[in-house]
Amino acid sequence: MDIKQLKFLIALDQTRHFGQAAALCHITQPTLSMRLRNLEDELDLVLVARGKRFEGFTEAGERVLSWARTLLAAYDGLQAEAASCRGQTVGNLRVGMVPLSSFNPVLFLKPLAQRYPELHFQMSSLSSEQITDGLSRNQLDLGICYLDQINPNYFEVIALGITSMGLLYDTRHFQFQSPELSWEAVSNVPLGLLSQGMHYRQAVDLSFRSRGLNPQSMLESDSTYMLIQAVCAGMCCAIMPLQYGMEDLSEHLCISPISGGNVHAPIGLVLRKTEPHSALAEQCFAEIKALLSAHS
Repeated sequence: MDIKQLKFLIALDQTRHFGQAAALCHITQPTLSMRLRNLEDELDLVLVARGKRFEGFTEAGERVLSWARTLLAAYDGLQAEAASCRGQTVGNLRVGMVPLSSFNPVLFLKPLAQRYPELHFQMSSLSSEQITDGLSRNQLDLGICYLDQINPNYFEVIALGITSMGLLYDTRHFQFQSPELSWEAVSNVPLGLLSQGMHYRQAVDLSFRSRGLNPQSMLESDSTYMLIQAVCAGMCCAIMPLQYGMEDLSEHLCISPISGGNVHAPIGLVLRKTEPHSALAEQCFAEIKALLSAHS
């Protein structure tokens, strides 16, 4: 068994297609298939359900895939650690972030990218629970999530403030006279909302429910991009965070604050305290802390 076989397995999981996985790994499809069969022979397990095309992973394959992700994360961490010992800042910084908050990650991504051109970023949109789980399993380096369930005994935390909500709309389709909107006014317009189960959506639902309001939900999606597309098309408005920069995406987009529209749990940048965590994660956490202090 070698690290490339694990990379091939994960590429197949990402693409769900033998040819695309091979292209992603810069090898031929027969080579990919042969190396995966070699891995199956070594483990004495069938990992991939095969027909004329990829049909998924077997139960054993799913379990091995989980270990493969953990081993590759450790491998990437080792490479970053070695680079740090050489005085280099290189590697892949894996960041999990809740989909909507009043914090724009570009505030630290751009300065880090300018300072360390060999540093790459992998951003994942996840729930707070998924982020803490990813940090605990060493599948993420840093997280940006709600802090209400974060145990400070296990995580270093930089508080980033409270998320405030506003109504995002396209001025070609909607107009509002008041500079600040009430929840009653917001409930009377067609809305695009983040899918249920996410912390931000729960805060939105609570704000309506506590006032006895039933909003006009026209569209629900776990894709922020889909919601913005619907807003630009005039299908609906969307409850979005303030200070996120969404109104800068188009000259026609505007966001109006909602009175009393706050997510009560603060947002924060999170780093796992317990080993192992990479020198890259520690360095970037310290750099981001310094950048945020300079802007405060």
